[in-house]
Order: sequence, then C-alpha cells, then structure tokens
Amino acid sequence: MTPTTFRVVPHTTIVFIYKSPTLPADSPRKQLAILLVITNPLPHSPFQISLSSTNFFLHTHRKSRFESPMASASFVKLNASSSPWIGQRSFNQRPGSSSRLPATRVSVVRAGSYSEELVKTAKTIASPGRGILAIDESNATCGKRLASIGLDNTEANRQAYRQLLLTTPGLGQYISGSILFEETLYQSTTDGKKMVDCLREQNIVPGIKVDKGLVPLPGSNNESWCQGLDGLASRSAEYYSQGARFAKWRTVVSVPCGPSALAVKEAAWGLARYAAISQDNGLVPIVEPEILLDGDHPIERTLEVAERVWSEVFYYLAENNVMFEGILLKPSMVTPGADHKEKASPETVAKYTLTMLKRRVPPAVPGIMFLSGGQSEMEATLNLHAMNQSPNPWHVSFSYARALQNSVLKTWQGQPENVEAGQKALLSRAKANSLAQLGKYSADGESEDAKKGMFVKGYTY
Repeated sequence: MTPTTFRVVPHTTIVFIYKSPTLPADSPRKQLAILLVITNPLPHSPFQISLSSTNFFLHTHRKSRFESPMASASFVKLNASSSPWIGQRSFNQRPGSSSRLPATRVSVVRAGSYSEELVKTAKTIASPGRGILAIDESNATCGKRLASIGLDNTEANRQAYRQLLLTTPGLGQYISGSILFEETLYQSTTDGKKMVDCLREQNIVPGIKVDKGLVPLPGSNNESWCQGLDGLASRSAEYYSQGARFAKWRTVVSVPCGPSALAVKEAAWGLARYAAISQDNGLVPIVEPEILLDGDHPIERTLEVAERVWSEVFYYLAENNVMFEGILLKPSMVTPGADHKEKASPETVAKYTLTMLKRRVPPAVPGIMFLSGGQSEMEATLNLHAMNQSPNPWHVSFSYARALQNSVLKTWQGQPENVEAGQKALLSRAKANSLAQLGKYSADGESEDAKKGMFVKGYTY
C-alpha cells in the first residue's frame, strides 16, 4: 500500500482520527478514536510523516485573528490515492458541539499538483550568475520611456522596443527570467514568432505582471493599496496556458507617510493572497513590497520599516499556506531616503540589507531578486556586488527594469540601424549584474550615463 505523505509546517498541530472500516459512514463521533497527534514546534523547519492506513480522518482545529473566538472543528476523509500534499481545510463548528482540542493555529501547506514545477521554476530563475529582466511597465509608463527618445506611444513602437530586448543574442547567459506586461505575453515579433518563444529558446522563463496597479487607501495617511485580486485565479490560469511560469505583484510602502499599520497590513495581506492564488495556478509568485526611496530619512529608519513590513508579509504568507520553496522575493535595498544628506556606500547598503534579510527571510526561500528602485545603473550593480562578497542563505540577484534598460534606450533612439548597438548595451549591463551576482564585478570603464541616478519622486509603473 502506498503511504500518504503529510508535510507538517512550523507551529502546526495535526490530529489523525481512526475509524474502523467495518463501521458505517455515518458513525457517531464517540465510536472514533484519536490515532495520532503530530505537532511541529520548530520555527523554520517543516517535516514529513507517512501513514499506510486509509482508515483515518484529518481533524483540523484553527483559530486566527480573522475568525471568531468560536473553535472550529470537523472531519474530512482523506483519500490515499490523491495528491500526497494535503491541503488546508478550515471548518466551522456547529453550534452546541464541543472539542477538547486547544484553540491553536493549525494549517497544512498545500502545494498542489504544481509543487514540483514551482520549485523547479524558482530554482531555474535563481540560478548562479543570472537574474531577471523586468519589462512589465504598463503601456502608459512604456510610453514615457519612448517619449524620452522622441517616439510616440504606439503598439508598433512598443513591439519594436520589446522585440529588441527579448531577441538579444546571448541574453540567456545572464538573464534567467523576464517579467512581461500582458500585451507582450500575447505579442509576436515582426517575423511572427511569439515573444515567449524567443525567451524559451534562450532558457529564459517568461513571467507576467498580474496586479492592476495602485489606488488610494481610504483611512490611511495618504497611502496606497494594490488592486487585482478579483478574477486573479482565472487570469493566472490563462497566463499559464500562454506560457508564463512566474508572476509579479508590486505594492508599495511609503516611509514619509508613516507607514500606517493599515497600509502595512493591507500590503502584506494582498501579497499573501496573490501568492497563494499564483501557486494554485502554477505560477511562482514574486513577492514585492517596495519600500519607496522617497524621503529624507536615514538608513536606520529604512531598516526599521523594512523589518516591520517583511515580518508582516511572512506572517500572512504562512497564514495563507504559501510554500516558501516556490516563491521569490523582490525587495528594495535598505538605503537612506533619496533626499537624505548623506549617501550610503555599497558596503553600508549591503550590511543593512543583509541584516534585514537574515532577520526576516527563511532560508527555504530560493532567491532574493532586488529591485533597483531608481538607483543609477552602476549604483544598483555595485550594491548587488557588495552583497555577494560572502555566502548567503539564498540566491541574491537582481530584477531590474530601469537599471538594465536606461542605456539601451539612449543607444537605440528608435532607429532600426541602432538595434544591434542597443542589444549590445543590454548585454553589457546584464553581464555586469551577472558578475555582481557572482561577487566579481568591477566598475572600471563604466560610462558617465551609467552613474546617473534615475530616481523619480512618486514613480509609478
């Protein structure tokens, strides 16, 4: 008989209740007996157990800050021939019923039928010397990029620019994944080849931006929340069928605005729900609560806010039973506010950023893919290089947009004869960040343009 395997996540209690196969299905509970109680008190280490008998029930007893104080309990028959990763069940106790189990937090992580694929995808993206090319700007934001070189915001111009990027020869040596906007996911090159196929040919994983942007958060201190959960499951399933294998959801936290407890909780909860839905549909979720550079605060304040935000994010990721081995993070580097009087060195940025990550991020997470957040191309690369001067528990790499594209746009200028030169500019920046991921980057020979900051106050995608 094939055993049924259960993954017991940290701070979880599972109760198995035995039922004799000779008893009818509607047997009263008094004829049932507790077979096994498993508790995992460890803070970071899940473990597995296996049972060969099919004659048992899984009893869950759960209480969370979102449920009423009434204890919840029920029985669910487990089928040993079903998926070996058993899903979370939340049940409401009938009025008048009782339970002798303590009111404790109970959950079982369900990775679903995509579990192995999610882990494989995350590891592929978090592979040595490679990072993510982010070209998921909305059409409006892409139009601003094109306007900077005198081009109109038309679909043909957006197609030409994205085709330049995604067909760069040799890009897969330095880039493991590319985040696309929905238009690009369905788009083809002028030769009729799908953009996603251009990526696959170079072993680059296609990704997709799934959030619907930021809107004002009522009741907050002039802060925002990210919308897009409505219909996300069906959209994610469709994106998967189109070739996407990971997703991105960007929300933001503003230091000058507090941040308020409401804004932090909303950001964390939204990211957790998105991550659970993405995994359920085969997409590795990139978790991105961006701590905006806006403000004149010191680096110590950024560290304080970042630790608070990531603490909340991982709490709700666990509440939503997200499998940490199948996610990637896209954090901001811990830096002073853009208007602070003193600029931090790469070594200082690395020290504070790694301190925050080691305090908040479990080693089960495969990769940390930093956003550039308006830093100059060279600054983002130098900071990444400084963070890879000693071994880390995770793959520490990049997921850059402007810090990879700025030189490309200036070189291309929208002219067909400059396509090859633009692709060489992209390859140069990708190689520089690849070396930074390996801890082998040198800033010698960098251009003056690469040293120019790209911070824009209140920047939106």
